[in-house]
Amino acid sequence: MFERFTEKGINVVSESQRIAREMGCSEVMPEHLLLGLVNEAKGVSLKLFRMYGLSSNEVQTEVEKYVVKTSKQTENIPFSHAYKEILKHTLDLASRSGNNNILFEHLFLSVITDKNSNVPAILEHFNFDIYNAREILTKLVQKKIKRLEHPEAASDEDMEKSSFESVYEGEALSGVFDRAVSKLSAKGYEILGTEQIMASILETPDSDLVRTINKYGLNTETFEAKLSEQQSRQSEYEGKKIIFTPNAFLMMNSALQTAKELGSSVITPEHIVLSILKTKKGLAYDIIKSLDVNENKLSEEILKPIEKQMPETLTIMKLAKEEARRIGRNIVGTEMFLLGIIAEGTSVAFEVLNNLEITLKDARQVIESLVGFGNEYFDKEIVFTNRAKRVLEKAWLSAKKNNKQKIEAVDILLAILNEPTSLAMKALDQLGVDAMEIRHGIKNDK
Repeated sequence: MFERFTEKGINVVSESQRIAREMGCSEVMPEHLLLGLVNEAKGVSLKLFRMYGLSSNEVQTEVEKYVVKTSKQTENIPFSHAYKEILKHTLDLASRSGNNNILFEHLFLSVITDKNSNVPAILEHFNFDIYNAREILTKLVQKKIKRLEHPEAASDEDMEKSSFESVYEGEALSGVFDRAVSKLSAKGYEILGTEQIMASILETPDSDLVRTINKYGLNTETFEAKLSEQQSRQSEYEGKKIIFTPNAFLMMNSALQTAKELGSSVITPEHIVLSILKTKKGLAYDIIKSLDVNENKLSEEILKPIEKQMPETLTIMKLAKEEARRIGRNIVGTEMFLLGIIAEGTSVAFEVLNNLEITLKDARQVIESLVGFGNEYFDKEIVFTNRAKRVLEKAWLSAKKNNKQKIEAVDILLAILNEPTSLAMKALDQLGVDAMEIRHGIKNDK
């Protein structure tokens, strides 16, 4: 279910679980979700809550009047039936509003319009105008569709989702996950969290990664000592084969994307540690933070040996992001991948395009006419369109199929050719080149 949730959406769910646990409840209820929304609200949503005087402390006081507490402390608190119904309604709302992703606002809408819980009574206490809020949130959801739109995104289909099965069966991680699952059994848990994964990575002291981490005061002993101080863990996420907590699921998604962007055809422990530091979620990150580890320096040191190998894809991704920033964009589509391949200037893919007389200057002019110039801040996080992610996914699968350790530029170019309606292909068409010529060039260059 959580595959379609944005990070903000997952944060709300995780926060509601934390609240239920700290209140000593046996189930996560819709009332906990309402308080989670208040705690995580930003922007327009935060203004809405403040407009009617809903503060965290005051809402918590009201919530505690309605939820049932138990003296028994449980590790993994299940979702109540009413909570699950709200999640289902949220999925329906997102589909009806034309969003592929479940946003914070979809959860907000579902909670305030729920009639099968005590949420209406809590909102009534604050004279909260549900109809006014619903109108504002509905408009905001529609506005977010338009704001996130990229010329390529209009024709984006649902992104093909990667299966984690091939991730944890690979040689690079098989031992890590075997040990992590063993730790689950020893603890009596059923849901794999970031803490088991991180602890398993630290149990390979002869690896360069672990030696790097150890320099920052993080080793098996310090990690396990901090872990033993934790009173409980997040719950619950039902997945396939291995069941992840929401935070572990978020981290593994990030690790998979990190692997692709760094040009690797497999996920390695390095990608997992980088993603724990990037997502800043879960018990593993909490322990790292409690040890006062310099996260930026650790990330940089883990990246150094990867960057020294100069993988083509890593260089292309960096150049694609630079090209996006150059025209005031914070969105990278397939057209920026194409510019990255040309700007990299050493790969087989570049040689093929160069032989077809495609220059960086000409490609830039065509692409600028297709996407235009933006005004996004240059320090804003760069995001990929779904189609760009799909191209990376296809390139990754191609590299794996051909038993390559690295994703090559030619894998990305071939993946672009399989997206005939993409902006990159439109640019190539305007440059007077078709897919057949490029395929022929790649075949002759092998």
